[in-house]
Amino acid sequence: MSKSKSRVIFTIALALLMLMALPMLGFAEDGEEYVPKLYGAAISLLPPIIAIALALITKEVYSSLFIGVVSGAVLWSIGGQGFTGILEHVMNDGIVGNLADSYNMGIIVFLVLLGWLVAMMNRTGASGAFGIWAEDRIKSKTGASFATIALGCLIFVDDYFNCLTVGSVMRPVTDKHKISRAKLAYLIDATAAPVCIIAPISSWAAAVVGFVEGDDGFLRFIKCIPYNFYAILTLVMMIMLVVMKFDYGPMKTHEINAAHGDIFSGSTAYSYTEDDKVEGKGQVKDLIVPVVVLILLCIVFLLYSGGFFDGETVIDSFSNADAAVGLSIGSMLALLFAVAWYLGRRVLTFKDAMECFPEGFRSMVPAIMILTFAWTLKTMTDSLGAKQFVAGLVENSAAGMQAFLPAIIFAIAVGLSFATGTSWGTFGILIPIVIPLFEGNDTMISLSMAACMAGAVCGDHCSPISDTTIMASAGAHCKHIEHVNTQLPYALTTAAVSFVAYAITGFLPEGAKLAGLVIAIVLMIATMFVLKNVLGKGSEEEYA
Repeated sequence: MSKSKSRVIFTIALALLMLMALPMLGFAEDGEEYVPKLYGAAISLLPPIIAIALALITKEVYSSLFIGVVSGAVLWSIGGQGFTGILEHVMNDGIVGNLADSYNMGIIVFLVLLGWLVAMMNRTGASGAFGIWAEDRIKSKTGASFATIALGCLIFVDDYFNCLTVGSVMRPVTDKHKISRAKLAYLIDATAAPVCIIAPISSWAAAVVGFVEGDDGFLRFIKCIPYNFYAILTLVMMIMLVVMKFDYGPMKTHEINAAHGDIFSGSTAYSYTEDDKVEGKGQVKDLIVPVVVLILLCIVFLLYSGGFFDGETVIDSFSNADAAVGLSIGSMLALLFAVAWYLGRRVLTFKDAMECFPEGFRSMVPAIMILTFAWTLKTMTDSLGAKQFVAGLVENSAAGMQAFLPAIIFAIAVGLSFATGTSWGTFGILIPIVIPLFEGNDTMISLSMAACMAGAVCGDHCSPISDTTIMASAGAHCKHIEHVNTQLPYALTTAAVSFVAYAITGFLPEGAKLAGLVIAIVLMIATMFVLKNVLGKGSEEEYA
């Protein structure tokens, strides 16, 4: 029996044993509002920790997430719920409840429609034509990497949209230049949330603004940008990795394998990726025109969902935007345009266009499954009162540690976002707590709020249950756990430098705190040179 099969059997058996051991638990009386005995305790963060640890150890994402969900339901049941209560909590409150949620379903619809669109691009041969066109103009691996970074920075409106669009467009280019799918996933992920969180016009900025009460939220967001060390340093690190031509950790192995022709390092969850190489009559414009239309329509309908056409300003529209509505409607109309475009250009028959639907749906099944389990795991964590526990932790840390508090807030935000897989949820918990801690000190409010946002993005960047990380894997057509393993050392390096920078900046004089950004960048550059000398020897020759 292979190790992979044994791991699956072990994890499923463990989950069944946990369920079988629970009939002795009691039931809550009818009509009573059930509150778990462990509500608001530190153990509320245990389910995601279990799921993440198992995923990293076993390399089995689905079973690990399922065990995390079941463990959350078991902890929730202690004190009054029995076997059937656990089943209902997992299925009704968790899986079914999340799939029935309109926002979640809108994101799934967007995934499926985009998968359909990409399948049509591949069937026409447009993706291959774009790869050939780009190969004539992008002459090197460095050029292909910079092109990916540039496109990721340009699509700053929404991270989901960023991940899937950049992946669809750049895969043919990076494949031609032997960039591993793991490296592509990193480049996508590092230009998704980190760019969105420092872009004033984006769905992320809108989310942050919505959590700021009793203040000009948009102005506060602008003031936070220079202190958002993790986001800025992620861009610095990514550029330096490309310029200095080195990698370290598991990513180095993937890049060496890619240099020898194996861009997947021997394994992939996406067996259909050979479709990227389909030859058809499609031209470069058959990829570029539908993608441009997709971008424009998604932006228009994001504004529409926020009330722009009812008289709201652009900023207010993005603040009120519903990403699920905007992206699903925009992608649906873009898909209809693409079908009409391909039929009119005679590069695709109607039958072929319809056959691309199940093909595109299959391409998104891994992402949909992981998202569903990740959403369900978050439901389990919320039902255990993780928010209340973290809120108390931050408030208790405030006394007598004002100058060091930004670094503490950053670390707490990293842990919470990593464990729950949600940046926005972390914003919602911590920002309303952080602002009152420094009432009357405008600079410290901005610094600490930025530390919260930076930590949330960092944890989201590291976490295997983060929806943005899942989307980056899907966009790159990279096995999800390989993306997590290869990205983690880079994210942790940037996180360590950011933590030191927040600790230093907190002690700088009031009028000199902006110097913290300069200090952070200098520390990041110095760290990269040290890593290059220690871990990057021979990289340029190996990647040649």
